[in-house]
Amino acid sequence: MNTVGIDVSCKELVVVVMVNGKARKAKSFDNTPLGHQSIIQSLTKLKGETKVCIEATGIYHFDLAVALSRADGIEVMVINPKAAHNFAKALMTRSKTDAIDAENLAIYAERMPFEAWERPADECISLRATARRIAALSKQKTQTKNQLHALESTVETPVLVIEQTEQLIDILDAQIKTLRDSALNIIHQNEDLKQAHSLITGIKGIAQASAVQILSELMILPKDMTARQWVAHAGLDPRIFDSGSSVSKKPRISKVGNKYIRQALYMPALVASRFEPNIQGYYHHLIEDNGLKKVQAVCAVMRKLLHAIHGMLRTNKKFDGARFYTLPITINA
Repeated sequence: MNTVGIDVSCKELVVVVMVNGKARKAKSFDNTPLGHQSIIQSLTKLKGETKVCIEATGIYHFDLAVALSRADGIEVMVINPKAAHNFAKALMTRSKTDAIDAENLAIYAERMPFEAWERPADECISLRATARRIAALSKQKTQTKNQLHALESTVETPVLVIEQTEQLIDILDAQIKTLRDSALNIIHQNEDLKQAHSLITGIKGIAQASAVQILSELMILPKDMTARQWVAHAGLDPRIFDSGSSVSKKPRISKVGNKYIRQALYMPALVASRFEPNIQGYYHHLIEDNGLKKVQAVCAVMRKLLHAIHGMLRTNKKFDGARFYTLPITINA
């Protein structure tokens, strides 16, 4: 069996091939579609089964993973960067270079349980790219509006500067609207996406914009993932820090995961905590009975919303507030 480690960066891919446990010299390729095809051509020349391990590095690994998954005779595994980092520490790696990182990934594929990456449907891939662009433009719009506020706070700012800043906000608004319409069109052309969109917008607090962002990240995940795995993937799982008798910190969410899911769930959790009766009851229960701070309660609502969405999509059932949280019975005197 051949194992391959690929260290991914913005512009370059460093590839190390291990044949029968022996690593070959590292080779570099451009992180472009042409570079991806060159890697595939070199790997298909190897005899026997070929397994490739890469790290999840934002957007830079995704196209490579898709290209590798479409190639015959090649299996690809995408691992969390923290797993790769901890594995390198376990190997007691003394130096850090792209070639060494790639070799460590090849060793990881050889020694650790291999979990093949499942390529999402093309519509889901397009939806994620569109939604992430919306997220980037929305962030830019917020920054620009803050800049406008600062510019308007002083009489020394030329009128032209203010006018161009306002024009930029209008341009960003128009681009976001166009992209959001495109995302909704993608959703309505795919039955699975359309059904999922209909289900999650049935939760009070999740509107069209939030639904697009949530679905774009969740619908590319492997279908056999559990709700707990979803939570861990989103970085919403609690991180316990307890050692010996002297070190004991309060649990926090790990944030070791997909930040886009956390960002997409935050506003729906806030809105639902105010306007959906059962979620509101759960939110106040966490604060009043469990002593959580408001931000901790919101994170707990986000985590439970993710569990609820997982169950809804698996069973194809609408949101049931009573299953989310049973409100206490009040007895009138």
